[in-house]
Amino acid sequence: MHNALKEQFSSLDTYTYELIFVNDGSNDNSLEILKEIAVSDSQVKVISFTRNFGHQPAITAGLEHATGDALITMDCDFQDPPEIIPLFLQHWKEGNKVVYGRRISRKDGFLKKLTASIYYRLLRFSSEVKLPGNIADYRLIDKHVLKTIKLNNISTDYFRGLLPWFGFKYAIVDYERPKRISGKTNFSWLKMIRFALKGLLSFSILPLRLGLFIGLGVIITGIIFFAYLLINTFMYHEFYKLLEWLAAFNYILLGFLFVLIWILAEYIFGISNRSKGMPMYIIDEIINPQKDHE
Repeated sequence: MHNALKEQFSSLDTYTYELIFVNDGSNDNSLEILKEIAVSDSQVKVISFTRNFGHQPAITAGLEHATGDALITMDCDFQDPPEIIPLFLQHWKEGNKVVYGRRISRKDGFLKKLTASIYYRLLRFSSEVKLPGNIADYRLIDKHVLKTIKLNNISTDYFRGLLPWFGFKYAIVDYERPKRISGKTNFSWLKMIRFALKGLLSFSILPLRLGLFIGLGVIITGIIFFAYLLINTFMYHEFYKLLEWLAAFNYILLGFLFVLIWILAEYIFGISNRSKGMPMYIIDEIINPQKDHE
């Protein structure tokens, strides 16, 4: 990866650059190799964790120690091809604050592709902010975006949802995702499920509003049941025991309980957003700011 990145940037002589490698608690000799590279290349910086903290904390650490005008995050297994970095930079020079790499095809197994497709469709459908599909962590962000995160003390371990929420101008670069060159992924199914839940619970309103949908459905059907008892009683002189009336009444009350759960969830969602430090709005730029003082 180091050689491939050096090769790409050697053809981009208008840029100065640094390469930041984050060692997320590897148990092989990756750190020793990175130290050797850093000694021989002054443009390389190495951040090594005490243990494995996870993918998103590693990205966060890299961003926090970066000093460039534009920052590109990527994996080191060559599933994020370095060849499209010039396209990232081209879109950035055109004024886009964020440039996403979008996978138009992937060499994963059938089950992985199926679950990924379902997940991204569900996330896009249920999120307040429409998240671009098939986009992972291969992206370019402008230093202004990173500055916005730092100034507002925003804490998140799901950048895939945070960046679209900002609303900055963005572009998308499509690419085919190749197979891993070597090694096995340590991103188990359990970790993937946890990561997926972070996205759904952090930026999706669907789980919060399930109580509303279920509650309204129960209330409507409960009223229908209650109306059925009334019609049969007064028009057809059917006799129903008190327990049957109470069953219909309690069924309606159950629907109201689901609605109350939804209201409570909305309150918790608001508290959660404030605790994350999410700002009320994001400013891209101010034109003629001196007029504010005239």
